[in-house]
Amino acid sequence: MAAAAVCVAGVTGVVPAGASERAVAADAPWVVSLGDSYISGEAGRWAGNSANLRYSQDGTDRAWDQAADASDAHKVYGTSYDNGCNRSDVAEVQSLALDVRKLNLACSGATSAAVKLPENGGEAFKGEPSQAQQLQDAVTGQPVRAVVVSIGGNDLGFSDIITECTKQFLKPFGGSPCAPAADKLVKDRLPAVKQAAADTLTDVKTAMERAGHQPGSYRLVLQSYPSPLPDAARVRYAGEKYDRFVPGGCPFFDKDLTWAHDSLVPQVSATVAEAAHEAGAEFLDLSGAFEGREVCSTTTRLADAEHPPAAESSEWMRFVSTGLVRGQVQESLHPNFFGQQALGTCLTLQLQEQAGDRRCTNTPGKGTADMALAPLG
Repeated sequence: MAAAAVCVAGVTGVVPAGASERAVAADAPWVVSLGDSYISGEAGRWAGNSANLRYSQDGTDRAWDQAADASDAHKVYGTSYDNGCNRSDVAEVQSLALDVRKLNLACSGATSAAVKLPENGGEAFKGEPSQAQQLQDAVTGQPVRAVVVSIGGNDLGFSDIITECTKQFLKPFGGSPCAPAADKLVKDRLPAVKQAAADTLTDVKTAMERAGHQPGSYRLVLQSYPSPLPDAARVRYAGEKYDRFVPGGCPFFDKDLTWAHDSLVPQVSATVAEAAHEAGAEFLDLSGAFEGREVCSTTTRLADAEHPPAAESSEWMRFVSTGLVRGQVQESLHPNFFGQQALGTCLTLQLQEQAGDRRCTNTPGKGTADMALAPLG
C-alpha cells in the first residue's frame, strides 16, 4: 500500500464548500481514477471565472488565503502541484457520493504511455511510475469497486490543436480559422488514439489480475470528454472581437467554436467509445455534460462583486488563461470546481446502476447534483 499512501497524500486538501468529512470503513472498496487532466482534477482551483484579477478574483480562486494575502495552489492540489499532476480535492473520484475509499492516480498531461504497464511501453511520468503499475501495487489485497479511466486527449494532441486555434484568433494582423486543417489532422490521428486507449484498458485489466482481481469482480469504465466550448450560435460575445479573449477567455473564431463543439468532441467521444467496446469496458459519455455551461456560453456569466460564483449560473470550465495572474495555462479549458463536482455526480450515478454504457447530461438552471443518465442506444 506504499503507492496508495503516497498518492492519497497528494490529493488531500481543502474540503469542498458544502461538503463534510465522512468516515469510510477501513474495509470499504476502492474506486480508482487513472489517466489525464480531465480526471486528475486540473482546474479544480477555480469556482467559475472572473475578469477581476485582484485578490480572490471575486471568490473564484479557492486557493486564495485571505490571512496570508496570497494564493497557494497547494490548498487545492496538495503536493501534486509540485510536479504538475494537479490532482485537486474535488477531482471526479474525490467528488463521489459513495461509501468508498478514493484513490486518484491520474496526472495532468498524461498520455497512454504514462498509464500502460512498463513491459508494454508504459513510462514514468513527472517522476511517478506508470499508473497501471501504481494501480497494481495499490490494490493488491484490497477490495475494488471500480477503476475509471480518462485517456486519449493527449495522444490526439488536443492541447496543441486548441492552442493553434487560439494563436490564429490572436494574430496581430489577422489569422484564419484553424478548423479545416485541424479537422484533417484529427481524422488522421483518431485510429491511433483508439488503439492507444484500447491497449491502455488491456493493461489496466492485466494490472488488476496481477493484483488478484478477476474480470467481473470490479467495474472498468472509460469516459469521454465534456465539450469546453459552445457552438458559435451560443457564444456570449457577438462578433469575432478581442472581448472574446479579455474578459471572455474564449479567443476563437465562430467556425472554430462550432467545429470544436459539433465535430471535434463528438469524434473523440465516438473513438473512445469504440476503444471501450473493443476492450470490454463500460463507456460513460460526457460529451454533452456541460451543455450550456461551457466557457462563454450565453446561459452563463462571469462572477463579479454583485454575482458571486454559483453552479447555477457560472461556467463549469476554466477559461483560457494567460498564465500570469489568471492561474496556470495548463488549467485552461478543463472542468473547474463546479465541473468536477458535476462529473463526480455523473460517476456516482453510473456506479449506482448496473454495468452499461450511458450518457450524462446536466439540468438547465440547476446545480451540480442535478445530473442525469440515459442509456446509449
